[in-house]
Amino acid sequence: MITYVDRIKPDHCSILVYLENLLGKNYQIPTFQREVVWTKGNVRELWDSIYKFYPIGSILIWKTNIKLQNHRAIGGHVITDDSTRTEYQYILDGQQRTTSLLTSIYGGKIEGKGSFDPTLYIDITIVGEDETDDESYKKRFLFWDEIDDRHGEIKQNIGRKKRYDEGLIIKLKDVKENFGAQERRLVEKGYADYDHSYRVQLRKIKEILDNYRISFIELRGIQISEVCQIFERINQAGEPLDIFDIVVAKTFRPEDKNKKGFYLRELIDEFRDKTQGNFSKIDNLTYLQILAIFINQKIPNSGILNITDKYLSDIKTEYIEEVWSEAAKALLKLFDFFDNHLHLKGPELIPFRYFYMTLASYFFENSNPSYEDYDFLKKYFWFYSFHNDELLRNTTHLRSHIEFLNKNKEGEEIQFDRFLMDKNKLRASSYSSKGRLSRAILSLQSNQEPKDWKHPDRSVITEVYYRLTDKPNLHHIFPTNFIANNPSKNKLDSNSLMNIAYLPQITNLGISDENPIKYLKDYDTPDFVNIMKSHLLPEELIEWSRMDSMPENALDIFIEKRIDLVIGKLKEKLSGIDFKIIDTKEKVDVEK
Repeated sequence: MITYVDRIKPDHCSILVYLENLLGKNYQIPTFQREVVWTKGNVRELWDSIYKFYPIGSILIWKTNIKLQNHRAIGGHVITDDSTRTEYQYILDGQQRTTSLLTSIYGGKIEGKGSFDPTLYIDITIVGEDETDDESYKKRFLFWDEIDDRHGEIKQNIGRKKRYDEGLIIKLKDVKENFGAQERRLVEKGYADYDHSYRVQLRKIKEILDNYRISFIELRGIQISEVCQIFERINQAGEPLDIFDIVVAKTFRPEDKNKKGFYLRELIDEFRDKTQGNFSKIDNLTYLQILAIFINQKIPNSGILNITDKYLSDIKTEYIEEVWSEAAKALLKLFDFFDNHLHLKGPELIPFRYFYMTLASYFFENSNPSYEDYDFLKKYFWFYSFHNDELLRNTTHLRSHIEFLNKNKEGEEIQFDRFLMDKNKLRASSYSSKGRLSRAILSLQSNQEPKDWKHPDRSVITEVYYRLTDKPNLHHIFPTNFIANNPSKNKLDSNSLMNIAYLPQITNLGISDENPIKYLKDYDTPDFVNIMKSHLLPEELIEWSRMDSMPENALDIFIEKRIDLVIGKLKEKLSGIDFKIIDTKEKVDVEK
């Protein structure tokens, strides 16, 4: 039995023992490890640290009885076999260093490097000037393409090739395996003095190979979810290890004559490639969590009771295969609902990411949703997007939402609770790429399919234009610089989302920081009032422009009027639901 103190334990061994164990197929590299970014400079710096006996960081090893999909080879060397083991040793962090060490000594092939030979040589004539020398390693550690002069054609390599022929530039592998022969050769070349600097250097390299210790951190008896946390904290400079990566490796099945292969990452990537629109680009974890919901609904006693890492790690290949056909149909309906029923053109607008799971569950094994189904789902979306309380922020909420939706799906008569909204939250709303209410407001504006001010027959929300980022192309009706540069009696913040509208980039740039009553004149056509309605903009705005005058607190009036329009639109969308508005801030003193 593994004790608590033995769960995470440091260990070490020499470079050569580590590499022998690797070639002996005693370690595996799971496929979720990232692609090696291999450069000559990285390898030289690694060996310079070893040469100076500096630490190179610990290799993170996970010892477990769980079988994952492995990289079959590293640097061209086969490191895994098909035998069944009682314990596997997975390299979670250290693939780059391991590849560099292995190929430096044993050669091999680096993916993407063509016929390049990664075998490393050392020039024993290069001696560091002092202990702080940080440049000589660039000349000390060499690759064959930096030595081979191609019979004198490459002038810069002639000197190195001469030293190679004299036994002064040597393969690391030859130091490891044929040290005596290398030393004899130096004696034969006239370096008989035992203390000659070249022979001292040769012995130093041998001592380094024999004595430098590779540090390990071994994880044993630790569950997948905790492994992910440990990996993320240790590997702070890189990408965190995601549960999706683990499940991909765990559910992988190679193809053979009796059974079709399975590779979850490829399955989802192919689905993305075949699916139009932006919603298929949702992240891998969301896909996995949606599949977990389907498995829970479809497969009795699957044990997949939640979407947390603890349960996701128990997803089996056969579970995914059993639900995938209906899952793909449900996902297509889900993306269509967001795109063509709610008129949202990208996942950045979805107020709660759990909406993917709840709505997907409604479409799962629901081949022909009715008009009433879609009307119900729209009310559901707007109710929870705008409700004063965040009622879909955890997995407990998620479970109750799915139960609520399933009752309607099965034909039970259900009712929404009272809808509550605080006007002051709309007033104070500001753009945030992750803020639930901010996304809800922008979703509502997108849902109105706002029209181009200059071309009334054109929708502003197009796939070409619409790419919501941390700095989207959103226009301030009252430009912030205009408000800042023109003292007024306004009390509200011009950065409120109530002062925001979608506009094409060229229109936005043209308006710049102009006074709204002036720039609106350029767009005042007989259709403009209808265009304003598609943006949920109050008519007072164009009236002020036509009068060439506006109140000193025009921004405050505008925001209050627009809040009323937003609330009015929500009342339409939530018809039949008890609807209550509160205001936690006294109304701004504005002229009516």
